[in-house]
Amino acid sequence: MILYYFVIALHFIVCVALIVIVLLQAGKGGGMAGIFGGGGSDQIFSAPSGMAFIKKVTVVCAIIFMLTSLALTLMSARVSMQSVINQISNIPIASSQQPLE
Repeated sequence: MILYYFVIALHFIVCVALIVIVLLQAGKGGGMAGIFGGGGSDQIFSAPSGMAFIKKVTVVCAIIFMLTSLALTLMSARVSMQSVINQISNIPIASSQQPLE
């Protein structure tokens, strides 16, 4: 059970890190010009950018995210977690029918 909460904490940290890292990266599209093939044509002959490290960190975070998602799915099946709907007791529904006049 302690391992389950550790994986949840790791998953949360990786989710936040992945969001921040993706938002820090520069876009490749170049705006509307990138849709029609313009604006990014000089990138073919350019030298590798200094953003290679952040791209590798993104890939590592994505892999950790997928592995922790899979681990949480398998662990929750073994812990026999129940749905929130199953935990709610049956609530009687009051009949609100009014007689027709």
